[in-house]
Amino acid sequence: MSAYAPVRRSEANEDDVPRPSLAEEPGVKQSNRLVAIIRKYGRFIGPGLMVSVSYMDPGNFSTAVAAGSAHRYKMLFSVLVANLLAAFWQCLCAKLGAVTGLDLAQNCRRHLPPNLNLALYILAEVAIIATDLAEVVGTAISLNILFNVPLAFGVVLTVVDVLIVLMAYKPNGSLKLIRWFEMFVSLLVVATVVCFTIELFSVSISNVGDVFKGFLPSKAVVADDGIYLSLAILGATVMPHSLYLGSGVVQPRLRNYDISNGHYKPNETDVDNNHDNYRPSFDAINDTLNFTIAELLVSLFTVALFVNCSILIVAGATLYGTSENAVDADLFSIYDLLCKSLSKAAGTVFVLALLFSGQSAGIVCTLSGQMVSEGFLNWSVAPALRRSLTRAVAITPCLILVLVAGRRGLSGALNASQVVLSLLLPFVSAPLLYFTSNKEIMRVEVANNCYYDMRDVGIPLQDLCENAEDNTSDAVPETQPKYVDMSNSMFTTVCAVVLWVCISGLNFYLLASFSVGQETHL
Repeated sequence: MSAYAPVRRSEANEDDVPRPSLAEEPGVKQSNRLVAIIRKYGRFIGPGLMVSVSYMDPGNFSTAVAAGSAHRYKMLFSVLVANLLAAFWQCLCAKLGAVTGLDLAQNCRRHLPPNLNLALYILAEVAIIATDLAEVVGTAISLNILFNVPLAFGVVLTVVDVLIVLMAYKPNGSLKLIRWFEMFVSLLVVATVVCFTIELFSVSISNVGDVFKGFLPSKAVVADDGIYLSLAILGATVMPHSLYLGSGVVQPRLRNYDISNGHYKPNETDVDNNHDNYRPSFDAINDTLNFTIAELLVSLFTVALFVNCSILIVAGATLYGTSENAVDADLFSIYDLLCKSLSKAAGTVFVLALLFSGQSAGIVCTLSGQMVSEGFLNWSVAPALRRSLTRAVAITPCLILVLVAGRRGLSGALNASQVVLSLLLPFVSAPLLYFTSNKEIMRVEVANNCYYDMRDVGIPLQDLCENAEDNTSDAVPETQPKYVDMSNSMFTTVCAVVLWVCISGLNFYLLASFSVGQETHL
């Protein structure tokens, strides 16, 4: 038995296990299989929830409030479409991270020319800062409403979440510590969901059928300011930093599988460089990829979609048709309306949801920033220094706007950040499409070779070829390892290209409209 072929105990001991009677065997097998699948799925819960945080941050709150106040429930269709697009891109991210063992930033450094890699790094950093700015604004607003903390001081207090990340998350550490961190972020996500569940039961919806009709396409999505609001929802949902995050958080479970089965033995250099020399084995990918994507889709279509739809529904039920118009509608507006039309408790619950989402999104943004910095440059900056610099860049414009323009200043900063993210999305998603469609990058060696550079572990190519012969029925040439192509199918590639062209065109249309003075209600 090759060192690269783990023993499957269930198969090895199959003859020693007494078989049930024919009458009960099918039912028992099916029941046991279902329990095993559920248990295994439970071990994968975490990364999808962390990615879903990126799709329900304060930027989503702002755009959904504006859409609900202007068109009531009719923009739910735009929320659904944005979520579908986000799910598609995130599946590609999970696939890239699982097959290559590298996140999107690391793949850019490894496969793109230096100048292009540097340009993409700069754009990625701008996206991280713009995203971070939205989290700063959302947290500052929630602290101001809940505890009457001055907006300027609330902006400064947003550095607190840095300490949580520094103490808890070590991407090159053990899976156990990573899972504890995932559980903490998941608790913030659950708290957000609970808040909006309470909110939905609190608001008065005159006709539930109108809510369900909102998920169907209508003229409101593209007429007048509908196209602008739809694009704003897209920009606030499919955010660039989530692509780096989605390709990185899937790797610890793959690495744990290979370490447990003896495929991968990291040395100190590899650990210190966040396992840059590691690539998942063929067995690890087969064992984890389907569960990874399933957990991701379940999280996006339950948690993220529920929260974004809830924000819009609450805004539509409270702000639509009131004296507040869409131009003035913001996070302060919906709080005031909830307090007046329902109760103080209803307004407080909404702001608590904003606080929970702002904190969880800020933490996740920290992880993305760390992946971007280390992935593009292979430069491991101390997290405290890196996060402080990023926060300083995000806080500075917020402080200036608060001191000069107060509440409207923060709202303007939040809106501007979403426009910047819309512009950057095509540049960030293009490498993702290229990498996942490239047959050279997305091929996996069946010999369960877990190293990019075999000189570090001293395993000659001849041994790898013999391992490949042990694991496959086909003869493998003595000097030619056998690979499996896991790149995108032609259908997936065509769909991705069409979506990329559409998203890019619509986003640039939005920005061109801004440049000629056409405003949208963000």
